[in-house]
Amino acid sequence: MDLTLVVFLVVYAAMIVGGIPGLRLDRAGTALVGAIVLLGAGSLDTGAAWQAIDAPTILLLFGLMLVSAQFSASGFYAKITRLIAARDQSPSRLLLELMLVTGLLSALLTNDVVCLAVAPILVEVCARRRLDPVPFLLGLAAASNVGSAATVIGNPQNMLIGQALKLSFADYLRDGAVPAVLGLVVTWWLLARAWQGRLERPGELVTPIEPPFDRGQTTKGLLILGALIVGFCSNALPREVLAMAGGAAVLCSRRQTTRSLLHHVDWHLLVLFAGLFVVNHALAAAGHAARGFAWLRDSGVDIGEAPALFGVSVVGSNLISNVPLTMLLLPAATHPQSGAILCLATTLAGNLLLVGSIANLIVVEQATRLGVRPPSRGWAREHLRTGIPITLVTLAIAAGWLWLRR
Repeated sequence: MDLTLVVFLVVYAAMIVGGIPGLRLDRAGTALVGAIVLLGAGSLDTGAAWQAIDAPTILLLFGLMLVSAQFSASGFYAKITRLIAARDQSPSRLLLELMLVTGLLSALLTNDVVCLAVAPILVEVCARRRLDPVPFLLGLAAASNVGSAATVIGNPQNMLIGQALKLSFADYLRDGAVPAVLGLVVTWWLLARAWQGRLERPGELVTPIEPPFDRGQTTKGLLILGALIVGFCSNALPREVLAMAGGAAVLCSRRQTTRSLLHHVDWHLLVLFAGLFVVNHALAAAGHAARGFAWLRDSGVDIGEAPALFGVSVVGSNLISNVPLTMLLLPAATHPQSGAILCLATTLAGNLLLVGSIANLIVVEQATRLGVRPPSRGWAREHLRTGIPITLVTLAIAAGWLWLRR
């Protein structure tokens, strides 16, 4: 077994367990160390490593993170959450409206950022209204995943797929919007049914620290986002160029410092992408990826066919996480519907297990930090109880829609 394969197996084992046992090295750190080991061992040179990193995808991610930073810094997420909660409505209706708005925001902005910004405010809102925050937090995570499946900019793996397969923003929207909208309604119904009669529970008031709402900065962010969506739909310029232009417009501010805006960028995710690009390139250059795909075909699993690609995407996303799996599968994604299959299957599968999506982990981390825990189960078991039906039904909707669209 050569070094390239050893490094690949170690890196992807870390994707499964979350890091290297015994070391405070997480997924991103492991991917970076793996890339450095391959460089140091001469498995590939510096030039090949730089070329392996897909610059358009990194730039698209970075630019959209800056646009999301504009909304975080302006207090937009907190404001819209409070506006929904201020309405005189039943807890079930509040859950529905929260999930629909979360889904919409996640389709246009990075779902991880939406969860990071909304979760603390949601805990405080539930405390004020004497509601159990657990089902609302589960709804936030699930809706962010389902809603982000609607567009090629809704989450990191969709951005990667859209860039690699050159998916049109408008064309994919026709594939992703219907499963996302139907999926949001079904997800709400399943959650409301599972928590029927238990949405209300007195809780201890927790007031998170939040930026004050700035109407001017929010308006600026909405104008930039609107211009980006128009640009994405028109295909006038490459998406990464438009995203970076939007990011530049965000940075040109008289109120927000560059440092404060860059603070909201998920550098951790960018490092993970860069490291995985290098490790996967080394694996492909050594011929191991081609041999692996050939072995799957000989075993009766041809991911060039739609059903096999859909199934492998669902299972693999819950084994090694959706971003690493997407990078592995893209070279073999030859079916005409590969882009839509990968986007929908890898995203919706994230609702099955707590560790299946970074958005899930962000919500739980924020809730735990504020002292919110399920009363009778741990977060993983509580999430699984509703995650299984949500995932199965939304995947069935997506599969049915893709079958009609074939």
